[in-house]
Amino acid sequence: MASTTGYAAFFYGTLLHPKILKRVIGNDGSHLRICPAVLLEHTRHHIKNADYPAVVPYERSQVFFDKPLEPEERSVRGTLVVGLNQLDMDLLDTFEADEYTRSTVPVHPLSPLVPLNAVTDNPSFPSPNAIAPSIAPSLPPLSSLPSPIDAQTYIWTHPLSDLKKEIWEYETFVRENAWKWTGEEEDGTVTDGDSREMYYTEVERRRAMGGNIVRVGGDEV
Repeated sequence: MASTTGYAAFFYGTLLHPKILKRVIGNDGSHLRICPAVLLEHTRHHIKNADYPAVVPYERSQVFFDKPLEPEERSVRGTLVVGLNQLDMDLLDTFEADEYTRSTVPVHPLSPLVPLNAVTDNPSFPSPNAIAPSIAPSLPPLSSLPSPIDAQTYIWTHPLSDLKKEIWEYETFVRENAWKWTGEEEDGTVTDGDSREMYYTEVERRRAMGGNIVRVGGDEV
């Protein structure tokens, strides 16, 4: 449900990257505010044959693990973005497609909201190509977390057999795979010619699938 100021959403994968988020919603994001946030009692996993991750409730993913996870291990770091409008959400739904369902979850913000386009000037976000810190600080004690905010997020709905046990890390995506989605290396170097054009249209390729995603990237099983 949207508020009078728009939708709030929690992003935890490729959409942590500001250029990818802006590409998906088709505008400069000047109407958006953002902050680091955490979603409890969920885990984030590699998807087989994909660069992007899946988040599932811990009650579902615990079958992957030999023992119960500690609270910090069963939490997902990401970003809370507020001010999204209906067109933004429609484009996000198309981008996420049939592999996910959009759900409302309680998200704990970890710092004040700032304009999306100001994140590169915020010391909490040291990389010019990354919204999330390259190394996330330890999770504060649960009793000291700020009150949660209801936000939209995309929960994996396909079988768990499509996932790997390994936890997906954003810093690894930025280092190894973000260039496929932005046309730039981590240091901002632009890739050459046809290679840049092919990968910079990854967002459009997903849209063209009409909601039926066929995975072609990432590591082989």
